[in-house]
Amino acid sequence: MTKKTLILIVDDEPPNQSVLANTLKQGGYSIILADNGMQALDVLKTKKPQLILLDIMMPGMDGFEVCQKIKEEPSTANIPVIFLTAHNESENVVKGFQLGAVDYVTKPFNSDELITRVHTHLKLKATEEALKESNATKDKFFSIIAHDLGNLFNGLIGVSRLLADHDIPADNTDEFLQIILRSSENGFGLLQNLLEWSRIQTGKLQAHPISLNLEFVVNHTIQLLQNQAEQKKITILCQIKETSVIADEYMLHTVIRNLLSNAIKFTPENGQIEFYTEKTENQIEISIKDSGVGIKSADIDKIFRIDESHSTKGTDGEKGTGLGLMLCKEFVEKNGGTIGVESDFNKGSRFYIRFNTVTKKQ
Repeated sequence: MTKKTLILIVDDEPPNQSVLANTLKQGGYSIILADNGMQALDVLKTKKPQLILLDIMMPGMDGFEVCQKIKEEPSTANIPVIFLTAHNESENVVKGFQLGAVDYVTKPFNSDELITRVHTHLKLKATEEALKESNATKDKFFSIIAHDLGNLFNGLIGVSRLLADHDIPADNTDEFLQIILRSSENGFGLLQNLLEWSRIQTGKLQAHPISLNLEFVVNHTIQLLQNQAEQKKITILCQIKETSVIADEYMLHTVIRNLLSNAIKFTPENGQIEFYTEKTENQIEISIKDSGVGIKSADIDKIFRIDESHSTKGTDGEKGTGLGLMLCKEFVEKNGGTIGVESDFNKGSRFYIRFNTVTKKQ
């Protein structure tokens, strides 16, 4: 395990704390100590360890009461708790398990046994979280197929049937053909994202970073989506001067396309979208800023997460799944970059990507 794995030790006896802390530090874990139950609960208000070692027999609030409070609090309920006890009577063990503990270790401690139990339960926790994420991914995938693709085809079939049955006046035909075209383009974009996302989840899509001309990539993407912007009379400005980034060509094009499409979707008529960059010695930050509707503060943490349902209609009623932004996050991180957003509701948004720059040879 890495040193970033934090373990909370709750024990009122300093010798026990010392033995546990030294043993776990040698195993590569980071440690935080609490002398009693109240102190442990205070620690958990600001820090979230990956595992808790909890003494049963403590003055004031015993380990059972502490465990109960931990499991009652949603933010800490899923942290594995291993009881520390000098007693291995069945009633103590059973009571601990009934309160939600995953294991117990008896005193005096056996170092190998302690490390093995800690490692096992951390591994089980990681497996459980991976399974939850996998299930969330699967649920999201089927939700998109069932809901969004279903709505898309229902709309296409409905408009096509009206045209086929000649129920539309001739002078309105062009308008309905435009509806079919836009729906088809949206459906194709959704299908592309679904296929790309599924390839990432199965490990079939790998990044091959090369030196890319960022100005060319952005201008090429603007040309592709210019028609969508013009329909809403949106101005797109590219303030990027010729500069290079290290990224996979296909993935970078996909990220810029999705972010620009997202900005167009949430920018009202006569709005503006701007691309610009800021450079440091080793990184370049690419910004896509719009004058759109912005994002509520409560929703900012949701937009890149698969386990959160977040979908908002665009300023012209455009529908979306949120999959494009999740795909952006996957692609950016596969290229060693980071992605984020700053936004004020009703005041627009700024999405930013940070990539390493090319190290030029002298």
